[in-house]
Amino acid sequence: MDNRAKALVKFAQARPGLVAFALGLVAATAYPPLRLWPVGLASLAVLVWHLQSAPDWRGAVWRGYLFGWAHLTLANNWIATAFTHQAKMPEFLGWLAVPLLCVYLAVYPALAALAAHLVARRIAPRGWGIAVFGTLFAAAWIVTEWVRSWAFTGYPWPPLGLMLLGHHDAPGIARLLPWLGTYALSGFTLLLATCLAATLAYRRWLAAGFAGVAILAAMLLSPTTSEPPREGIRYALIQPLIPQSEINDGSKFEEQFQRIARLTMPGNEESRLVLWPESAIPDYLEDGYPLRYYARMTAGADPEYARERIGRVIGADSTLLTGVVNLDIGLREDGSLGAVSARNSVLALGGDGAIEAHYAKAHLVPYGEYLPMAWALERLGLSRLTAGTIEYVAGPGPRTLDLGDHGRAGIQICYEIVFSGEVVDPDNRPDYIFNPSNDGWFGEWGPPQHLAQARMRAIEEGLPVLRSTTTGISAVIDADGIVRGHIGRGQAGRLDGFVPSAKPPTLFSRLGNALPLGWAAVLALAALVLPRLLALRRARG
Repeated sequence: MDNRAKALVKFAQARPGLVAFALGLVAATAYPPLRLWPVGLASLAVLVWHLQSAPDWRGAVWRGYLFGWAHLTLANNWIATAFTHQAKMPEFLGWLAVPLLCVYLAVYPALAALAAHLVARRIAPRGWGIAVFGTLFAAAWIVTEWVRSWAFTGYPWPPLGLMLLGHHDAPGIARLLPWLGTYALSGFTLLLATCLAATLAYRRWLAAGFAGVAILAAMLLSPTTSEPPREGIRYALIQPLIPQSEINDGSKFEEQFQRIARLTMPGNEESRLVLWPESAIPDYLEDGYPLRYYARMTAGADPEYARERIGRVIGADSTLLTGVVNLDIGLREDGSLGAVSARNSVLALGGDGAIEAHYAKAHLVPYGEYLPMAWALERLGLSRLTAGTIEYVAGPGPRTLDLGDHGRAGIQICYEIVFSGEVVDPDNRPDYIFNPSNDGWFGEWGPPQHLAQARMRAIEEGLPVLRSTTTGISAVIDADGIVRGHIGRGQAGRLDGFVPSAKPPTLFSRLGNALPLGWAAVLALAALVLPRLLALRRARG
């Protein structure tokens, strides 16, 4: 070890918390929009070494925690940006809300570090500490990231394996998702980092390490080529460019409708699947609400007329999927009849104006549609960002809507698409997934990360995903995770074509998250068995 390396090791030992914190920040640059995956992978390699060299379990937990807190805070900075689009709370609270959320989220990397440390210290033979620790850490990370996806309603954004997803035409290492699942891809990411760390520690492996990095780069950067479909379900996907500042401005509602209508009407003599985003329609389209709820409507307080007007826009033989808000009407605490709860929904509307089906969002957005840790954060002056006081309630989960000639549509509203293994009804597999979203809240980092995670769902489920957003990034993604067309941020536009074909059910779509948990067991077993085999070989030699 040369003098500079010794100095770095000495600094890491003297300032272990600072090093872990810095590694967390650096690793987050591997995600979109920066996509500095070589930097991210290198930082994970150093993390594996740093955790493995902790003197005791407390040191491992503290280093894992600080890494996780810094890493997840930077990666989720888009949540803070959302606070600039409301007036109820000071904007600076957004920069408080994200670190507070990550105080909790960082527990999961800390638990993974703890589990790896406790086991590795008992079984790792001399000279193989990093390899054994890193393999155990990868196994533990798979489990803890999976738990993070459902504990306390769940928040899996972002999965560590997201850094291995290539650009729009190059899925990269994420090609393995059908056989791994998202959480096992995160473990695989740490396994690659462990190989890099071991290469640096055991210099006799240096050539193999460089070869491995070269192969990884080739897989990440190599494009996949195939022809787009030329027949099937015709679609018209609309991005109307409705800025967040206009979403709740009643004086803009009619202008918004005319904007989306102008983009939609060309070609409405054909049979099409028309796709509008979340927050596209301010009107209540269902009948039966007290009249006061229809007062703000663009269509003269008449939901039947509003539906018929939309039907004329999309065309007689078309079907529209669009985001709406539905109300649950009942007796309120003051004894009046009114909305007792609301549901963020998608309606399927026919060309005759009839409602054909609906879906209610199951995973609500933290800080957006509900306030996590409300018992603590309300005392600090925080509240949810969505306008109004009516409580949002969650729907029952994945559903497939049968739209006849326009196929079977799986629906995932906004950030529901980030929940691996929870986006498709396993008993009624759809032909495609529709993912309407309003990403206008989420700054520079949120929209590209959101799109990337939609691509991961397409790959692991073997299903195309069609995303219509208010301000971008809207996209058509095929079942290989390739973006066939997109509309960038800050643009109004439309995508036309035929829905890409679905693949046969993948191994992941059949097994769900039992698959990545199985891979975690395989890695843990490998870490336990390998030292025994090495010890036996040395004893015989």
